[in-house]
Amino acid sequence: MNIIRKAKQKDIDAVSLIFEHIIDEEEKSNCTVGWQRGVYPTRDTAMAALENDDLFVMEEDGEVMAAMRLNKEQVPVYKNCQWEYPANDDQVMVMHTLVVEPSVKKHGYGRKMVSFYENYARENNCPYLRIDTNALNTRARELYKRCGYKEIGIVPCVFNGISGVNLVCIEKKLD
Repeated sequence: MNIIRKAKQKDIDAVSLIFEHIIDEEEKSNCTVGWQRGVYPTRDTAMAALENDDLFVMEEDGEVMAAMRLNKEQVPVYKNCQWEYPANDDQVMVMHTLVVEPSVKKHGYGRKMVSFYENYARENNCPYLRIDTNALNTRARELYKRCGYKEIGIVPCVFNGISGVNLVCIEKKLD
């Protein structure tokens, strides 16, 4: 059985390892996410989320299988996107850096994390959901589409220290 919960200090190594495993897969051409080793995401990315108390992990049999950050922090380039649902900042929940351990893909963990995100947004009175991903990350884009999200636009930018990113802005309004 899996449990999604707030991350603890003891989870940082596992989350950092998932980042590394995903970058390993990209370097082997097994996937494309558009990340760069040592730039983003890093152990510091996980630590910052932990320190802000907005890092969540999915644990199964005591092992971390997935992680994400949930908060109301819209990245600055979101201002360059024509959102379908204009919303006050306090009504928007943003999911950042959803990761699933590559060795356990195809188990529905990504979909379960998105479902948790939606429920968390409801519980926090945030009917508007926003996500972004690199245009190169077709797996994430397909997942979000299957979960009922809509791609609103693509914004060229420097993102998390990586230049030349075409950032896909994605949203959904909860019923």
